[in-house]
Amino acid sequence: MECKDSDYSDRMYNPTMIENLKTPQKSENTVWHQASISRTQRETLNGHRSAIIWFTGLSGSGKSTLAHAVEQELYEVGCHTFVFDGDNVRHGLCGDLGFTEEDRTENIRRIGQMSRLFVDAGVLALTAFISPFNVDRQRVRMMVENENDFIEVYCRCPLDVCENRDVKGLYKRARKGEISNFTGISSPYEEPDNADLVVDTDQMTLDDCVGKVVALLTKRSIIYP
Repeated sequence: MECKDSDYSDRMYNPTMIENLKTPQKSENTVWHQASISRTQRETLNGHRSAIIWFTGLSGSGKSTLAHAVEQELYEVGCHTFVFDGDNVRHGLCGDLGFTEEDRTENIRRIGQMSRLFVDAGVLALTAFISPFNVDRQRVRMMVENENDFIEVYCRCPLDVCENRDVKGLYKRARKGEISNFTGISSPYEEPDNADLVVDTDQMTLDDCVGKVVALLTKRSIIYP
């Protein structure tokens, strides 16, 4: 990874920051209302378990392409799904956020909370976000109740391959200094320490990547063969 910054690396080992993950934010003077229909009932109706399938990786690594391809596969076997795409979310829910460290953290916090609601609704929530910081991804993992509620899929792809693809022309603009805080160029990407699945999108076909994800969901009894 080209971009290196000790300040960003240090945040991964900050005990206070990790401890704060255990304390969920809550609005004052509010009480959680328990729904009359449970998540288990919704899952039974849908015929599969719900979970967050979190695709992370550099821009151009194939996150969105893979997430939508997995969704298509799941849809065809009758699963209830929805893809949260990074660009689409920033058109609405997170349209007020930029790309500073703080805004990136808030962006992931919001989508994590939204995804958790979809899990409660019995839906398979697929998310395609760079989500460059380990601590932010860990925060989302700790939002859910069960180990299998959060499946982290690392779309691993070398920076030079992503840059050569440059599907949106963003790397070229970042190299010219037209985009600040761009992951991999002027802002770091922290590779997952213990991703549930790693797919090398520069070496594997899309169908092979989809097969790996679906196989993991089946193995974990999130979907049924």
